[in-house]
Amino acid sequence: MIIGITGTLGAGKGTIVEYLLKKGFKHYSVRDFLVEEIVKRGIESNRENMVLVANDLRAKFGPSCIVEELYKKAKSDGGDCVIESLRCPGEVEALKGKKDFVLFAVDADIETRYTRIFERASETDRISFDEFVVQEQKEMSSSDPNKQNLRRCIEMADYKFKNDWTISELHEKVEKVLEKISGVKKHVRPTWDEYFMEICRAVAKRGTCDRGRSGCVIVRGKQVLVTGYVGSPVGLPHCDDVGHQFENTIHEDGVERAHCIRITHAEQNAICQAAKLGIPINGATLYCKMEPCPVCAKMIINSGIKRVVCEKRYQSGAQSLMEEAGILVEEIKEY
Repeated sequence: MIIGITGTLGAGKGTIVEYLLKKGFKHYSVRDFLVEEIVKRGIESNRENMVLVANDLRAKFGPSCIVEELYKKAKSDGGDCVIESLRCPGEVEALKGKKDFVLFAVDADIETRYTRIFERASETDRISFDEFVVQEQKEMSSSDPNKQNLRRCIEMADYKFKNDWTISELHEKVEKVLEKISGVKKHVRPTWDEYFMEICRAVAKRGTCDRGRSGCVIVRGKQVLVTGYVGSPVGLPHCDDVGHQFENTIHEDGVERAHCIRITHAEQNAICQAAKLGIPINGATLYCKMEPCPVCAKMIINSGIKRVVCEKRYQSGAQSLMEEAGILVEEIKEY
């Protein structure tokens, strides 16, 4: 099987590739091919030059020249493979004529995608949001078959994935498609981290604020000690019943955002529950959907918890705070 991947910048192409690599796929990247060419030409490695070099090669040697080379290498190496970063309709058309080729497309909300590339901070990602939008617009459509037309490539995909939430949810979507393509559904036994994170997702459904139904599970020795979810303090009205109580704050990125102050976070509720019931949680592991905020992080530090596992990073500065206190912070990616 040969899977091609197209999609917008920061949507999750690399995340799908990582998942396929764990399943034994070999990886071939248009981006890596272009980086090698940029080095040969002795020019700066940035996104704009990547586009210019790609367009130049396609104009000289045909719209599918890059992927044809990658396809030859993939066939020579044998086995299942994935070809990443297809951006030109000519590339897709050339590969769609090959045996056993399937095209995946992945997309996400533009602000979510910019946050992702800002956080990964690679050499080609150091741009402002306005620059990000302008660059994307240039690549979204073109009447020239030798140039990038992401919109058309996404339209041509056999399977499309929306990746606005967690890595685990994207993995699940990809796994379902792989099962459909192969016709074989395999049971994969979850790890302990995956097991407790699944419990965390179930706990989150009890949340009473639609701004973020988050859950928390505190575990020691493979045993659940206590759980908590987002909701108002005991005896007070819930957001789902009476609405939100908003307060604006300036975040680290300088953007003013509104957040609900009626509720108590899932981590806070779990730690308070443990204190109320007299359950010691020192040395335990805490599972949560979102990386804890600074207030929750301080409670986690003071409670003696030694490990935090989350599904999604959050630009809160809490990770460095916890790590400074000797707490291991991990993002679950396997499930």
